[in-house]
Amino acid sequence: MTKAKIGIVTVSDRASAGVYEDISGKAIIETLNDYLVSEWEPVYEVIPDEQDVIEATLIKMADELDCSLIVTTGGTGPAKRDVTPEATEAVCDRMMPGFGELMRAESLKFVPTAILSRQTAGLRGDSLIVNLPGKPKSIRECLDAVFPAIPYCIDLMEGPYLECNEEVIKPFRPKK
Repeated sequence: MTKAKIGIVTVSDRASAGVYEDISGKAIIETLNDYLVSEWEPVYEVIPDEQDVIEATLIKMADELDCSLIVTTGGTGPAKRDVTPEATEAVCDRMMPGFGELMRAESLKFVPTAILSRQTAGLRGDSLIVNLPGKPKSIRECLDAVFPAIPYCIDLMEGPYLECNEEVIKPFRPKK
């Protein structure tokens, strides 16, 4: 069985300021460790909120580092510097709007400002790219909602088989 490479990208203006503890990226790694029982390797980067840097990072992770899944955190709000969705759309071959729709619907159960979120997802080559919000609590809520579809999506793209801890998260795979 092939070990999955999963890209984790934290987008933050504070990243370029020097002293910065990335709790959002760590929350993604912790959540994926809870979900997955198959072997996986994180490919982890903290980058500034600059569209060209985000695009270059996503392209490198998809095309050169062979990440079957790339998860971003941050840069999905309405602020002028929030450009993660634009960078994702610029590098993807096809968009997967259902991911953003479901994440917003789930987040609206907790906060009315979820409508301000611009999370999206798309496909680049053999990689699924998913934009998550920046708050660790919201990251978990959103991943709990969309992750059941991710292993099957990666199966359809002929990527590595992601085996989950079904006591934590139940992936959906159609019966054969």
